[in-house]
Order: sequence, then structure tokens, then C-alpha cells
Amino acid sequence: MTPAATQALLSALRAFTTLAPAADPEGSLSLFVDLFDAIRPRRARDTASGVSHYTFVVERLETDPTLAAAVSAHLQTLLTGVRLLRYFADSGILPGTGFFSELGRIINSRLLPEVPDHSDFRGCLHQIFHRPDDWIWLQELPPELTLRFWRALRPASTTNTIPAIEYVAEEMVDALLVLSYRIGALGSEPEFDRLGTRFARHTVRFHATAAAAQRFADAWRRNRVERCGLEDEIKDLAVMLEQSREALDDAHRIALRLGTSLHLTYVLQRSRQTLDRIERLTRLLGNADAPDQAGAMIAAWSAMAREAMRMDSRRNSPTLHIASGIEMLALRVTDNAAKTGEHYIAETPSQYVGMWRAAAGAGVIIAAMALLKIFASKLDLAPAGYALLYSLDYGLGFVLIYMLHLTVATKQPAMTAQTIAGYLGSASQGRAAELDRVVDLAAAVTRSQLAAILGNVLLALPTALLIALALNYAAGAPIIDMGKGAHLLDDLDPLGWAIPHAAVAGVFLFLSGLISGYFDNKASYARIGERVAQLRWLRRLFGERRAAAAGEYLDNHLGGIMGNFLFGCMLGSTGTIGKILGLPLDIRHIAFAAANLGYAWQAFDYALPLRTLLWGGLGVALIGFTNLAVSFALALWMALRARGVEFTQTRELLRRLWLLFKSNPALFLFPLRTGEAVTEAQTGKTRQ
Repeated sequence: MTPAATQALLSALRAFTTLAPAADPEGSLSLFVDLFDAIRPRRARDTASGVSHYTFVVERLETDPTLAAAVSAHLQTLLTGVRLLRYFADSGILPGTGFFSELGRIINSRLLPEVPDHSDFRGCLHQIFHRPDDWIWLQELPPELTLRFWRALRPASTTNTIPAIEYVAEEMVDALLVLSYRIGALGSEPEFDRLGTRFARHTVRFHATAAAAQRFADAWRRNRVERCGLEDEIKDLAVMLEQSREALDDAHRIALRLGTSLHLTYVLQRSRQTLDRIERLTRLLGNADAPDQAGAMIAAWSAMAREAMRMDSRRNSPTLHIASGIEMLALRVTDNAAKTGEHYIAETPSQYVGMWRAAAGAGVIIAAMALLKIFASKLDLAPAGYALLYSLDYGLGFVLIYMLHLTVATKQPAMTAQTIAGYLGSASQGRAAELDRVVDLAAAVTRSQLAAILGNVLLALPTALLIALALNYAAGAPIIDMGKGAHLLDDLDPLGWAIPHAAVAGVFLFLSGLISGYFDNKASYARIGERVAQLRWLRRLFGERRAAAAGEYLDNHLGGIMGNFLFGCMLGSTGTIGKILGLPLDIRHIAFAAANLGYAWQAFDYALPLRTLLWGGLGVALIGFTNLAVSFALALWMALRARGVEFTQTRELLRRLWLLFKSNPALFLFPLRTGEAVTEAQTGKTRQ
């Protein structure tokens, strides 16, 4: 810690002893503002300095009782001079206005700062932690250091602190009742109505929780006079809180089947936070009968204050708010993708052969799509026309591939990453069997991915050559000139823009997985299949049975159709958008790159030097690697974040992967036969 920082901290602390507490809390508030201005690091990311400054303050308070008493007195003045209800009831809890309304408030507060309300403790905290990035260093403060801070402020005698404790406790009781009323009102939440009768029976639990909280509050107030005890009321409220949590968990499970919405997920998360806050307040107030009430409340108060202050300091961060909203739906989206991802993994020889067939069929269609784009590029169109034609070419082509149950290799990582994340979540909990399953899954994903890539590339390239040869023969002239062929080869140059453009395509592949999950959820939530089946014109044209079949198909495949079509639109419009903006934006996709190499070879009448062909082949390989690596990394990151998984066994996982590869490298290329699989399962423990 620098001498200047030490001097600033000492000056801020001395001010507490020179200014006597007054009835007006404004003076005390200004002292705490100055103190935390001195503690705050110059850069929020310099968390080490923040911890060092805070540690210095705590140690000074612990070693100087006079200073600690002065700071404690000013804190009491501040607490008793402002309203605490909103702090206890709202800080650290999602607001009831909803996701988009809160986002609007955050944006407005950035454009025109809010005026802090000094009569409310939340407003005082907003003035103390007035920097929008304060949460960065606040969350790095060790919990035990925060506990030492509050213990240091505990007065040696509680005689003069009883009025302050009584006031704070009364505000806690009022906040507890406000929170319980919110829980009791959940039964009338419109978003819960669509969960059906299975959930409707849970609404009585929310009402019972509110009633139990009211009984606890009444008993607490009686106990202040009669000393009648709170044990029964605390137990009853704890039971009802647990039952309310079970009801919310059941709502989440039903929503996984019926589909969810951002608002429903928001309500569920806010309700869980509310139940947690009621439990914390109950724990704090339940210490009323302790011989040393103030001391018994310190630990619980420290934990709640730490979390509430950290969360409240993040209230005006649009980035964090949007990120939290994305995470609310991410788990539902990735759950859908995980189910789809299982279909992209070849576990048995028959599935492996099927993967080759599906990839080969897709390679044939992609070769035709690549040629259509080449023809479209020769038309004299406005930029929007090129974007539209390219998007339709890619989008409809990918939808056709999907509807024919064929496989595009680069679609696999965004899907299989979700499946792997699910197993990593189990393995992170210390389950060795799940870690072995991840190893086996990694081998299966590797061989499946190789089969899909080779199936796409090995068919796209020769199919492009055959199509070009047939069209050349039919037209009596080359269908692709040498100028276009040179342009196609330049697009594959590994030292040019091929790799960055492949990374752009990898991002779109990741987004297409999220889009698929979103529309799968949308189909369930909005009951799109049933609504399509009710279309009168469709029933008149095709009959009720076929209309119902169409609705059922959409219900099961809307995510795949929309994900593939919009993925094609992203690929088709990126180059045009880049030209309009004057930016080097475009995409490269391995299967199309392989087909384009074939068409470029034909344009030069199959007379390209071997070195040029190998250089183009290297470009195709690097494009494919970049496509897969970017999409897989993003999808795995999103899936792990959505599940809240912190995987810490990377070294052990890599060790087991190496042992498996060393003992049976063929497993990463070909699946085991049934008998071999049984033997491998019986001897799998030897890997450990």
C-alpha cells in the first residue's frame, strides 16, 4: 500500500473522532462516503489494492477501541436516521418491474443520473458506492474480513445501542412481512396459470408461507414484552419456506416440459431470492432471546449485508443485467440443444455408418448450394438483392438438409458441447464414474466429428467436380471462368482472411444452436403445433388429420428448421453487410470451401499445380478447424455458465483421455463392436 493511500485512510478515519454524531445523519453519511472513497482502488480491477485498503481499516478498528466506538456511533446515527425497509426488502433482489422495465430504468439512469434519497438507507448506500464498477472490488473482499469489520464495530456496552437495535429489528420485521406478502401473491401470478392444475395445488403453500410469517412477526413482537419464546413459529416458518421452494422447483420442472418465458424465469428467480431473504431475516430476528443479542446477530448480519451491498452496487450495470437475463433462459435453451446433441454422437457401429451416410448426403447438397451462390454472384443486383439470394440459398439448403435427416459437420460442436457440459456438471461433483463417461463421450464425439467432416468434404469436392464437368459438357463451355476460379482460391488462402472469416462462421454456428433451443422452447411455450393444427384454411385444404400431423411436426422440429434457416441467413448476408459498412466481414465454411476448391480446379481446366491444390487443401482444413473450435468453445462456455458448473478436474480428465488414447487409439476413429464394448466396460476401471 502506498504512503499516499495510507495517509488518505488515516485522515478519513480520524474524521470520525473529530466530528461528534448528531441527530442529522447527513454528517455521518459524508464520513462513510469519504472513508470508502479512500478504500476504493483507483481501478476497480485492482482488487488487491481494495482488499489491502479494507484490511488496513479493519486492523485499525480492531486495535483502536476509541476509533471503533466513534465509527460505531456514527453508524448508529446513520441507521436510526433513515428508513431501512427498502434495504431489507429490496437490496440484492430482482425488482418487481420485470426484466425489460428494469433495463429501461438502467439505461435512463446512465443517460440522466438518479437523485439519491438520503432519507432511505438504499439511497445512502448508492451515495457511498457511487461508482458503477464498485461491485468488482467489493465481491473480492473476503467474507471473514467483512465479519471482522462488523465485530470491530460492536460496542463494548450495549446500553446505548438498545434503541438502535430495536429500530433496526422493527424495520426487519416490517420487511419480512412485505416479502411474505409478495410470496403469498404468487398464487395469482398470470405466468403460473399456464402451468396447469398440477401446479395450481401448490398455491396454498404460498398463502401458508405468508400466514406463517405473520404469526412469526406477531410472536416476535409479543416476545419483546412477554418473553414467550419463538421456537415453534421459527420451525413452522422454516417448513413453509421449504415447501414454497419445492413448489418453485416443481414449476421449473413443468416449464421444462411446457416451455418457459423470460418473465416466468424472472419471476421464479425473484421468488427464490425472496424466500432466501425471509430465511435470513428470520435467522437474524430469531436471536432475540440470546443473552448477547447484538453479538449473536453479527455473523448473520455480515453475510446478508455483504451480499446485499454487492448486488445493489451492480444495479445500474446494463451489461450485467443483460447477461443475467441471458443466463435465465440459457439453461432451458442448452437443455434443448443437449437433447439434440445426443443425436450427433455415434456410439455404435450402425450409428457410425449412419453418420457417414448423413454427412455424405449433406456434402452432395452443399456442392449444389455452392454452385448456386457462384451463379447468383454473376447477376447484376443491388447489395440487398445479393444478401437475399445468398441467404435463401444457404437457409433453404440447410433446412432441406435438416428435413432429410442429413448432417452438416459444423453443426455438431454447438450441439454436442451441451451434452458434454451436462456430464461435466456431474463430474464436477466428484463422481469418478461420470468423469469416465466424459472420457468415453469425448472419444465418441471425436470419431463422430471426423466421420461428419470427412463425409461432407469427401463428397462435396468430387460432387462439385462432377457437376462442373456435366454442366461444361452440356453448355459446351466452362461454366466458371478463370477469374472467378482465382477468386475462389484466394478465399482459401490460409495467410489471408480465410481464418478470421472462418471464426465468424464459428460464432454463427454457436448462435444457431441457441436459436434452435429458443424456438424449441417457443414451440412448447406458445403451443405452436396445436395452434397450427387449428388453422381453418389448413384443415379445409388437407383435412384435420394432416393438419394435426403438420402441427405435430412443427412442434418437434421448429427449432431445427428456424436454427438452420437463420444460420443460412447469417452466412448469406454477412459479406454484403461487410461491404456496406466497409469492413472485412465475410464467412468461410469447411464444406463450402471444399466444394469451391473443386469448382476452382475446374475453372483452370484441372491444370492447377499440385502445390496450389495442397495449399488450398490446407486452407480448407484450417477453415474447418476454426469453425469447429470457435463454435465448440462458445457453446461449452455458455452451457457450463448456464448450469453454474465450475469444472476443476481438467488435469485428471486430460490424463484419462491420454490413457485411453494410448491404450486404444482406434476408439477415437471407429466405434467398438457390441462385444468389444462389453469387454471395454468390464475393464474400464484399469484406466484409473
